Amino acid sequence: MKLVVALTWFSGIAFLLYGLLCLASLSMVEDFQRFGLEPLRLPIGFLEVLGGAGLLIGLRWPPVLWIASAGLTLLMLIAFAVRLYMRDSVAASLPSLLFVGVNAYIFISAWRMGT
Repeated sequence: MKLVVALTWFSGIAFLLYGLLCLASLSMVEDFQRFGLEPLRLPIGFLEVLGGAGLLIGLRWPPVLWIASAGLTLLMLIAFAVRLYMRDSVAASLPSLLFVGVNAYIFISAWRMGT
């Protein structure tokens, strides 16, 4: 249980920060333009902030943890697929794959524990 809580804090804070960067950073604007996904930058940033907050709220309200971790798993799986499609380096692609694993682990562990 301690590992799930630690990973939830890690992922929640990471998504809050990364989501805010996605909403406000010029370099993120350039990344989304490179991917051809500029119209999706704001919705994705909003989903990342919402997901990060959902993880943290979910530590007290389990249904929110399940929804947030499942949603972030799916979002990062899509991000990983986009990175592969764009033929980005392994180093550039690994963070999204790491967050697929972390959030899938949070979801499965929380679901099994009923918390």
